[in-house]
Amino acid sequence: MSVDKSSIESESDETKPTTWRGQAVQLVAIVLAVFVAKGAIAEPFYVPSGSMEPTLMIGDALLASKFPYGYSAASLPIQITLPETGRVLGGTPKRGDVVVFRWPGNRSQAWVKRVIGLPGDRIQMRQGQLFINDRAAELKPDGTGQAEDDNGGFESALRYTETLPGGVSHEIYKLYDNGRLDNTPEVTVPPGHLFVMGDNRDNSADSRVPVREGGVGLLPMDDLVGRADAVVGSWDLGMRSQPVWTWFSGLRLARFFTAVH
Repeated sequence: MSVDKSSIESESDETKPTTWRGQAVQLVAIVLAVFVAKGAIAEPFYVPSGSMEPTLMIGDALLASKFPYGYSAASLPIQITLPETGRVLGGTPKRGDVVVFRWPGNRSQAWVKRVIGLPGDRIQMRQGQLFINDRAAELKPDGTGQAEDDNGGFESALRYTETLPGGVSHEIYKLYDNGRLDNTPEVTVPPGHLFVMGDNRDNSADSRVPVREGGVGLLPMDDLVGRADAVVGSWDLGMRSQPVWTWFSGLRLARFFTAVH
């Protein structure tokens, strides 16, 4: 039986591996697609501190959506210091949103806090209670919790459900009855800025603390990266001091793919 040589040659041509140039082009295309997706749609971030406990825990991996607030130099998926720019397709966050932003003191750093005050709002802390436009945010006791510090230690904290004007409710921690940030002067949020706070109220350098003292001050909206919408993974960093074969037990599986409120 004869074999058609031309058909064998044709099949060989079809299955020939792509050239290194073709592979390089494909790799560059993939990298660009990921870069564009991270810049325009969403980007993962890691939570290194306990300032947003109990909402966020040290070791949480966040997914921040970028499109709700528009885009600026802060939206780029590279943590380098760039000049501030205006925003395109800009949107104002809602009171109660958890946002990721470039820290005004060093814009290569990404921080996460909760939006408390919008432009024109008057914000003040009085004996540990938040007032917005002279109206007290409702506080409802909700037992106690364990607040983790940056060194892996824990401290007992009172837990409250705080309800902001407009109806957004979230959990907060209070470590002290009369902490250093529990009484502040009234501040009016200027146009183009936000007042942000951590949910761990006695362990958060936020808009109550000026940038020169390591806080956020009044946050320019141009520094927004995106809205923290979900925890996609979480691992107890305290496991780093344990034998490697035990690290898997540090995964907080119950926090995987949960919404941020």
